[in-house]
Amino acid sequence: MDEQGAGTKSAFQAIRAIDYTVIFVRDMDAMRHFYETLLGFSLQRVLSSGWIEFRIGSNTLALAIPSRTASDHPIPVGSAALQLAFKVSVAEVDACAEELVRKGISLVSPPTDQVFGHRTLFFRDPDGNLLEVFADIQVPPMLCT
Repeated sequence: MDEQGAGTKSAFQAIRAIDYTVIFVRDMDAMRHFYETLLGFSLQRVLSSGWIEFRIGSNTLALAIPSRTASDHPIPVGSAALQLAFKVSVAEVDACAEELVRKGISLVSPPTDQVFGHRTLFFRDPDGNLLEVFADIQVPPMLCT
């Protein structure tokens, strides 16, 4: 809508995908180790000591030290700055949980079937961001009472 609410088309409707996501990090070494070594994400490129990119499907996940593109203060320790959700098959949700536990990564929530049609698993990265691995599942239709 335009400023008057007349419903004119926004130029932003041309957006078709999120191409890359940037996580502003507190500890680059710990975050790189977590995403590259523990989660096994494919390193795409290292542009500097303050910018590292991983390839996830057709998207890029970048780790950046905040001063590179923004002068924001770091998120306080113990606060998640974001949540990322990674889609897999149903069996892979459980396999991911088992692998995380095997690697000593604590689960926030173990694999759980949700009423809204997802099987979910939640855990945190070294900076405290909330990560989700999920799969679409069939849920029984709601019964009328």
